[in-house]
Amino acid sequence: MKVLKLLLVALLSLTMFVGCGDEEEAVLVIYTPNSESLIEAVIPAFEAKYEIDVQVMTLGTGDCLTRIASEKENPQADVQWGGMTPANYENDTTLWEEYVSPNDKNLPEAYQNYAGVVSRYALDGSAALLLNLDVFKKLGLNPDEFKGYNDLLNPALKGQIAMGNPAKSSSAWAELTNMLLVMGEEPYDDKAWEWVEQFIANLDGKIVDSSSAIYKGTSSGEYAVGVSYEDPCVSLLVDGATNVKLVYPEEGAVWLPAGMAIVKNAPHLENAKKFIDFVQSEEGQKAVAQTTARPVIPTITNTAEQILPFADINVVYEDIPFCTEKKPEWQQKWLDLVQQ
Repeated sequence: MKVLKLLLVALLSLTMFVGCGDEEEAVLVIYTPNSESLIEAVIPAFEAKYEIDVQVMTLGTGDCLTRIASEKENPQADVQWGGMTPANYENDTTLWEEYVSPNDKNLPEAYQNYAGVVSRYALDGSAALLLNLDVFKKLGLNPDEFKGYNDLLNPALKGQIAMGNPAKSSSAWAELTNMLLVMGEEPYDDKAWEWVEQFIANLDGKIVDSSSAIYKGTSSGEYAVGVSYEDPCVSLLVDGATNVKLVYPEEGAVWLPAGMAIVKNAPHLENAKKFIDFVQSEEGQKAVAQTTARPVIPTITNTAEQILPFADINVVYEDIPFCTEKKPEWQQKWLDLVQQ
């Protein structure tokens, strides 16, 4: 099995892509915001099956999309794996190749391909509140009394909360829409926005640039609470972390299908198609199940005992098309509230 190469942005050079125009070259270039555990579970299995050398660049979702757009005239990536929401696709439909895997039909209808472009491969928990137990103790707070979103308004937590930018990060955007769904009298109403305004005030101007900095910063004690997503938070628990606790908001938590897509004029188009096929196959989904991401095929269950069953969580369901339609308006509203 080949060694997985996680490429740092600062070290990426054009020489890495010499010969990428050769369709027969056994190379695949992926841009992804996915966690290291998911990358390490899926990529080596794909490499071993197809003898394709996968080069992975890890970036935040917004940075992935910006880079792909900037490389439009000379694409360097083949696949964006993760962060491909309907809204991100609709933002610039010219950046992506149309492709529907033959395996797509095996997914639940709600999670099947979007617009002939966006393929789903996992279910992301939007609402994961990661608590640092040591910081809670220093603040004189009882983590067992922290139950959900409303507890984020505690004045003792002012400036102690890590939250991403929904205008840049797909996980932060999913968190915002989760909040708007459950924190009003009705989904997405003015009362929900009033709550968001109070929450922003309690952030005290601290907006975190990347999704990974949220759970890593919380785990290291930089923050008391990280407003994150399920996969990396459960990964900390699986890896043996004892200084953190994961809380699913009692008000309700959403799971959304994670998406991937092939870059328009991908240098290694056929290899990109093989990757989409693999991740949606039973073999690929079982690889996903070895991590803390939930497979998009619900009959394939996770192996980690730290993953709480859906039966023990207040699961709620988002109106994905409505949120997609509202995304530009709501992102701007968030920015306006932050700048007040």
